[in-house]
Amino acid sequence: MDYDERRDEAVKRIKQKRDFRNSVIAYLVVNAFLVGVWAVSGGGYFWPGWVMAGWGVGLALHGWQTYRVEKPITDEDIQREMGDSR
Repeated sequence: MDYDERRDEAVKRIKQKRDFRNSVIAYLVVNAFLVGVWAVSGGGYFWPGWVMAGWGVGLALHGWQTYRVEKPITDEDIQREMGDSR
């Protein structure tokens, strides 16, 4: 991989991390608003929990995709998977 390819990959990772950070901020702001609406409307059944849970699953998957700790696939991995013992 040459310099330009490595640079493009680094830029892509930075953009993914920024997108994830923005998603977390949106999650916190919107859900804080919903909890505020819930509290002002008299409390009772905690319906914002459904939104938090559903969106939270998506956010967790986004975080996993962004920060997963996986090594890049190498030619050795491919050869091993193919059953070739070169």
